[in-house]
Amino acid sequence: MRTLDQLLRGAGDPSQPLLTYYDMATGERVELSTTTTANWVAKTSNFLVDDLDAEPGTRVRIGLPTHWLSLVWILSAWNVGAAVVDASADVGLSGPELVGDEEHRVAASLRPLGGRFATAPDGFLDLGAEVPGHGDHFMALDPPSGATLATDIGGERRSHAELLAAATPSATRLVVEPGSIARDVSLLVNACTGGGSLVVVASATADQITRVAQQEGGERQ
Repeated sequence: MRTLDQLLRGAGDPSQPLLTYYDMATGERVELSTTTTANWVAKTSNFLVDDLDAEPGTRVRIGLPTHWLSLVWILSAWNVGAAVVDASADVGLSGPELVGDEEHRVAASLRPLGGRFATAPDGFLDLGAEVPGHGDHFMALDPPSGATLATDIGGERRSHAELLAAATPSATRLVVEPGSIARDVSLLVNACTGGGSLVVVASATADQITRVAQQEGGERQ
């Protein structure tokens, strides 16, 4: 594996969970297998290219808390050769607070199952309305290389090859709270290269996180 767009292709059993998300405040639980994750990534990649003019070198800011959608967007950016960044972006993804000043602005309602906003967000494309209609398969016309920029976060730039070289492949089902985008990038690469999976638990007490870890057969970070 030389590039991060290939992360989902080597899963031993693509029907097994890859990303699981809990919101203890609302009772939401979403679980995506590798196959389902790949479907969301393909749709999002097609949206990025067809509607937002993304290409190798495009800079994508993901302004969401750790969420299954934020992890899908990290993978989708790499799929089209774009870089995940925290400043000077071409494309900005916001949550329901609608914060962004990029040329292309997208917002996620963070409603269950990626649902759309009840009212169209002013000045932003509604992820829940736009992405589902895109194709289930994506073929990059200009795929990334190992030297393609993958992240530019906190002033540290890393290519596809550098992120893969720094990975610590993990087969663990890891239970985590929301964290930084840099941490999420690392955990995602580790899980995908090692056959592991991630369980994100939001709005939770320590006891709730422990209980989820027991239920999911996971290891709490």
